[in-house]
Amino acid sequence: MFILPIALLIAIDQFIKFVIESKIPLYERIPVINDFFYITHSQNKGAAWGILQNMNLIFLPVTIIFVVVMSYLLFKYKIKLFRIAGVLILSGAIGNFIDRAFRSSGVVDYLEFHFGSYIFPIFNLADSLIVCGSIILGIYIIFFQSKREPL
Repeated sequence: MFILPIALLIAIDQFIKFVIESKIPLYERIPVINDFFYITHSQNKGAAWGILQNMNLIFLPVTIIFVVVMSYLLFKYKIKLFRIAGVLILSGAIGNFIDRAFRSSGVVDYLEFHFGSYIFPIFNLADSLIVCGSIILGIYIIFFQSKREPL
């Protein structure tokens, strides 16, 4: 039931990254909305905001463990909001895992936003899926889990 959406989201993520890598030179910036939104080919060998650079020996096994545990939870619990969150988080985690495992350059990032003089760290679809899924999971835990039996 949730394997197809995960596969579809991973495929979209990987397709976009393939296009970015093959069509846009590294660090080239293409304006979409001047002074606000750019498509910028960037590569990240670390975690969010570039922290923990070159730590694949940690990221890869931790991601594998996370994917196994989250997959188990998705099979075990039939709660719709929890499953939506899990699908998004798993899709993003696997998308970035593929980059770390098979691209020596690291994770391909391409979404760049400017807010006045602040430039938000460049990110990708997989990162967005993880964040959106985490927000949904947080909403579920805060507002709905206490009304049901605990996970």
